[in-house]
Amino acid sequence: MTRFARWTAAAAAALLVAGCGSGSSGDSKDAGKNSGRPSAGAPSSGTASGLPASLTSQKLDWGHCKSSSAPGSGWQCATLKVPLDYAKPDGETIGLELIRSKATGGQSKRIGSLLFNFGGPGGSGVDTMPSYESAVGPLHERYDLVSWDPRGVAASEGVRCRTDKAIQAAESVDATPDDAAEETAYFKDAADFGKGCAKAAGKLLSHVSTTDTARDMDLMRQVLGDGTMHYLGFSYGTELGGVYAHLFPKNVGRLVLDAVVDPSADTVGHAKNQTLGFQRALDDYLKSTGQDPKQGSQKIVDLLNRIDANPLPTADGRKLTQTLALTGIVLPLYSKEGWPRLTNALKGAEDGDGSGLLALADGYNDRDSSGHYGTTTHSQRVISCLDDKQRPTPAETKKLLPEFEKISPVFGDFMGWDTAGWCHDWPVAGQYDNPEVSAPGAAPILIVGNTGDPATPYEGARRMADELGKGVGVELTWKGEGHGAYGSGSDCVDSTVNSYLLDGTVPKDGKVCAS
Repeated sequence: MTRFARWTAAAAAALLVAGCGSGSSGDSKDAGKNSGRPSAGAPSSGTASGLPASLTSQKLDWGHCKSSSAPGSGWQCATLKVPLDYAKPDGETIGLELIRSKATGGQSKRIGSLLFNFGGPGGSGVDTMPSYESAVGPLHERYDLVSWDPRGVAASEGVRCRTDKAIQAAESVDATPDDAAEETAYFKDAADFGKGCAKAAGKLLSHVSTTDTARDMDLMRQVLGDGTMHYLGFSYGTELGGVYAHLFPKNVGRLVLDAVVDPSADTVGHAKNQTLGFQRALDDYLKSTGQDPKQGSQKIVDLLNRIDANPLPTADGRKLTQTLALTGIVLPLYSKEGWPRLTNALKGAEDGDGSGLLALADGYNDRDSSGHYGTTTHSQRVISCLDDKQRPTPAETKKLLPEFEKISPVFGDFMGWDTAGWCHDWPVAGQYDNPEVSAPGAAPILIVGNTGDPATPYEGARRMADELGKGVGVELTWKGEGHGAYGSGSDCVDSTVNSYLLDGTVPKDGKVCAS
């Protein structure tokens, strides 16, 4: 069971893998209520008061990167020490893995560091940053490109909640239960996953929130020697960027938030947003193939129902279940380039072969050809379940299902059940209903929304801009497809973002890029 909110780079990489024929291979509430949101109790000046000099004055020992995705001599890695618990700044510390490549234009042209978060939560910035270098060439000339594995992720105390064998065994669990037995199995699996996370993470489980990571970012800024924060965040990275701006408004330099999470939506609201977004993307895909969206969606529903009753055989001997099939349909919707693969996979499934959809699902679930699973979804769950205070009960979810199914006949059932299953019986309480992102006094922040975004629907961009505050949130719209806009083929978007980051040129709020 995995949520569809997923970091941009992971989805893109998974599409490439799934397309190679290998067979294997992410919101908000009432803006007027605090509801336990992270408060602006953290300092908003240029220093992090309360942190010992051993942290604020630490010197990073940049050296060889262990990650195989960082080839060549241009990339360096280092470990930053941060407090495990910011309420005890002099207490235990943990290490965060950082990666950087220095500005290519020399010291005279250098602006500073540009931090990247590629989303998730749970995505490894250390693994992703080198592959993204070519997409940000103009920025690299004047910025040190910097990313990191947030706490609880990969090389930064990464959490693994299950073995590969247990993950594969859980593929048989129906994420859209049809009877009492399937419902019992679904929630037992969810509870067992939480227990595994608690055992693996220990006391870290209570200290991997978005607020914790935002505070890590400001310590990172200081140690890197930057007076203000320059940042490019995608998907979940936009929520992280908004929380940072709220906590440290005076430290905001040039922030770009692309593929924006709606900061006004709670758990249920976010799930409804995604249900709408993926159905929109599916409708656009169906139109591109000459199909009526309503009829095409029903055809897919009928296929999924048949697979639910009789899972399909695949080339590697595993069965394609309804849940895996739905996951396989989701992945190509993250990028228009994936649509032809969806067509081929659906045709194969209609003909009784689940191999194509299984390969796409494996790509999404970070499963390689040897049967090894990555831990992105593990980290995603431990972070989001610490953040999310709202946890619908099974009974409450059942009452919501008709609303979800009305939004999308294809994705509604899954997303509805997910609101209860994702953090069911979680070992620690959630921190807030929705993140506080108001940032009065901050410099202008560029908010980029894509009208065809499936995972973070377009409406979230305007809501983020509004909640950041008048004169702070500046919205840029791209009439495009896929998850995210920058680097997705629009010269208008790319030039606007680059002008903002390189020259400080703030576009007019509401600017629209049609190509």
